[in-house]
Amino acid sequence: MMGFSYEEIVARIKEVSNLSDAEIDSKVNGKLEQFSGLVSKEGAAHIMANELGIRLSRPAASLLKIANIVSGMQNVEVLGRVVAVYPAKAFSSNGRSGQVGSAILGDETGTIRVVFWNEEANRLGFLNRGDVIRLKGVYVKDSRNSSLELHVNSRSLVVVNPPGESVEVKERELKRRRINEIADDDSFVEVLATVIEVFDLRFFEVCPNCGKRARMQENVFVCSSHGAVAPSYSYVLNAFLDDGTGSVRTVFFGKSARQFLRREDGELLSFRLSPESFEPVKTEALGSFVKVGARVSRNEMYGRIELVANSVEQARPEDAQGAQVVAQQERVEVSPVPVAVEEGVSDGSSSGSVEESLGSESNI
Repeated sequence: MMGFSYEEIVARIKEVSNLSDAEIDSKVNGKLEQFSGLVSKEGAAHIMANELGIRLSRPAASLLKIANIVSGMQNVEVLGRVVAVYPAKAFSSNGRSGQVGSAILGDETGTIRVVFWNEEANRLGFLNRGDVIRLKGVYVKDSRNSSLELHVNSRSLVVVNPPGESVEVKERELKRRRINEIADDDSFVEVLATVIEVFDLRFFEVCPNCGKRARMQENVFVCSSHGAVAPSYSYVLNAFLDDGTGSVRTVFFGKSARQFLRREDGELLSFRLSPESFEPVKTEALGSFVKVGARVSRNEMYGRIELVANSVEQARPEDAQGAQVVAQQERVEVSPVPVAVEEGVSDGSSSGSVEESLGSESNI
């Protein structure tokens, strides 16, 4: 309704009038009795403020371009187009539990991650890539990799596809990096490398309506947005890439896995019931030279940088523009540590883990 807590209204009344807390409480209780429980305590205080001629309003937020957002801003208003959606995941950490998800928002000046907490995270089930959204009353935080994030809370306003609004999104510029050059402060990179190790496909249940992870509850699969569902399946693939300067674990979800393996969705899903049939596909991928556009993520559990692939193309060594890209001849012995299919969110400051994208087809 008005978005003010009872404490905020009382503070505003005290600021303008000479009334004490006891006098304000007495008048509010009188309003509650007058309306016989038909208004909330906040509503009664709001009526009282109006009768006293006290206007309740927040400072107007000005519409910002993404490139002009800086750390610490409050009450920010942004208009952008959804570039990717990462569905909500449950978390439990340090005595706190809830759910968190995110989306990437873009305009003609850049892109930024938008983080949705708890009940607000349910909105992600109704967001689609390409939607235009207007955010009001969001705040800005630094993420773990020193990039900026917008955070949505219960007082924020999210308007999806507002009438008459359109947004052009600036194409993201990927930084070409050698693997040993990739750093935590890189957000998105492009690498040219040889495939030296491919692990098995891992399958997980998703909601057939929105693609969010479906979890078993009391013998039925449940989507947080659509309730009990007969699940569909999606998949994730891990591989190691090497460019002669180092190797990096790279994670391929959905579309990027299909690009990497050069296989259609139906064929990849068939390997769920016959995993042994996947062995020739893994062998075929070994030694291939690829160009991968990816998001940089730090795996906190293993203390290493990983890549989450967004796009994959077959490449040629000459695409490296003279850089010598030679895979190590000796296969690297790496124990297959699969991407966790369970929750991996530790706290509110991180939304960039590899696990975050699980179940999302909205790769950017």
